[in-house]
Amino acid sequence: MIRHILLIKFLATADTAQIKHLQTLFEAMPQKVTGVLTVEWGVNNSPEYRNKGYTHSVLMTFADEAGRQNYLPHPEHLALKQVLRPLLDDIIVFDFQL
Repeated sequence: MIRHILLIKFLATADTAQIKHLQTLFEAMPQKVTGVLTVEWGVNNSPEYRNKGYTHSVLMTFADEAGRQNYLPHPEHLALKQVLRPLLDDIIVFDFQL
């Protein structure tokens, strides 16, 4: 399995409805893209205040490398990125193999 972590810093102009729509798109991926097993969406609530402005996270689990390779060019992923990009101030993407 492969874990795919996104740490997201939204622009100040991104509103709650836009972010909620993005969450819905992410959470639909396991039903739409073969190889995506799970998607977890979270909002930072750490009391340590070390998030450096990153407020949201996405944790995706791919079945294997083939699942990740299926997801990256998939039309559903490309459509999601079209919604995400205009809202982004910054993003960190980090993958690791279990």
